[in-house]
Amino acid sequence: MSMFKWDVVDPGPGEAVAPHQRLAWGKTVGLGAQHVVAMFGATFVFPIVMGLNANLAIMMSGIATICFLLIVKGKVPSYLGTSASFVGAATAIYAYDGAGGPGGPADVTGAILVAGVVLALVGVVIHVLGANAVNKVLPPVVTGAVVMLIGFNLAPVATKTYMPADPWVAIITMLAVILMAVGLRGFFGRIAVFLGLIFGYVLSWVVDLIWGQTSLPLPGNPEPGPHNRVDWSAVSAADWFGFPTQTVDGLVGNQAFTPGYADVGWHLPTFSIAFILLALPAVIALTAENLGHVKAVAEMTKVDLDPVMGRAVAADGVATVIATSVGGSPTTTYAENIGVMAATRVYSTAAYFVAAFVAILLGLVPKFGAIVNATPPGVLGGITLVLYGMIGLLGAKIWKENGVDFGRPINLVPVAAGIILAIGDGALKITDDFVLSGIALGTIVAVGGYHLARAVAPASERDEGTMLSVGTQGVHAEDHAEPHDHKRDHKHDHKRD
Repeated sequence: MSMFKWDVVDPGPGEAVAPHQRLAWGKTVGLGAQHVVAMFGATFVFPIVMGLNANLAIMMSGIATICFLLIVKGKVPSYLGTSASFVGAATAIYAYDGAGGPGGPADVTGAILVAGVVLALVGVVIHVLGANAVNKVLPPVVTGAVVMLIGFNLAPVATKTYMPADPWVAIITMLAVILMAVGLRGFFGRIAVFLGLIFGYVLSWVVDLIWGQTSLPLPGNPEPGPHNRVDWSAVSAADWFGFPTQTVDGLVGNQAFTPGYADVGWHLPTFSIAFILLALPAVIALTAENLGHVKAVAEMTKVDLDPVMGRAVAADGVATVIATSVGGSPTTTYAENIGVMAATRVYSTAAYFVAAFVAILLGLVPKFGAIVNATPPGVLGGITLVLYGMIGLLGAKIWKENGVDFGRPINLVPVAAGIILAIGDGALKITDDFVLSGIALGTIVAVGGYHLARAVAPASERDEGTMLSVGTQGVHAEDHAEPHDHKRDHKHDHKRD
């Protein structure tokens, strides 16, 4: 059956709609719009954080989704939004202090494009050899460490770059996201970040009305002078329809929240070995993310998707290459959209094609992009406090779900060193022109150190290891034991007597 022909169904309560099926077009369009809303918040937040054009990111996410669905032949329903895994790499590129100095938007997209090529090749390897081949090189202990160090390395961006622009707005926005993520149910709970951004936007506008302008520093501009938290002058000047403009040549550093941000649009990428190495660690995170996505969809749809697992990983790599080749942001499968599928039990790929076309149309509305670009940095501060921490803790989730034992030095020692190097933004000068630092250096130590440890460790330590100060497995079981029933124990004592 063609990917563009779906069996029309009218399911009863609780019945699922398979990927090759669809509801009536009216309902399908509604579900497609719901998928756009689900991916919307993070998909335009992360381009801003990475200093890329949000309109272009939304547009390319739609194109990337269509490419993904074609490559997996419609068997893995998914939406590809902007990946958070490259935020750390972009930050490092903009702040690079090696030869040639910091990079600009074209350097960021060039480095990510190469990472996309590598991800596509990893997908080919998985397709040919199976996922176990990748698991041997990147076991859960290593994958979890890389995801964790990517997230936690970004902590200073949230606290030192965005939050100082309006600390109280940042904290209140953060609390709103927490309360909505926990307190709201169903679909609204899944888009808590997006709702938190709207809340923070409105809060900033209200604060402007009540307390007037602020003189707090904007990111990249420590002495901006009095200014409104919400400034829509660029929104008024933006067109209703049109393609993003071309990026101005020679931009250096993250242009977000500076007058130069309006100069960031579409562009051809540029390539540097130093910047590419900063972006490559994200491939590990994306591989784990895509494999997890396919497994989650397989569990929901009750279909064996192992044969297309490699295709899905490669498709995300190809989509990232296509998006960044014109200056767009990197892509990844979105957990938010898995949540929509879980809530609705509609797995139809028709809804995802609709969502993709809606996103492409949104990308052609410059006024919408101007509203996105006007997001107050204090609001992003509150959101990134949550988002970056969540990225980091996803690494711990990988460890927990795979039963990684940190009582074994082979797991504990190299991973611990790599994480601290990344979070502390350690640097190692290789040559006068090349410096390894932060995420790249931490990843090399975590991955290389783990395999080096395995190579030199005696066979007995690979299996058991020294338990250091944490004790043996089960030693703390008593901490979680049920309370003793002293009356019951007393009865048993009498019986024994």
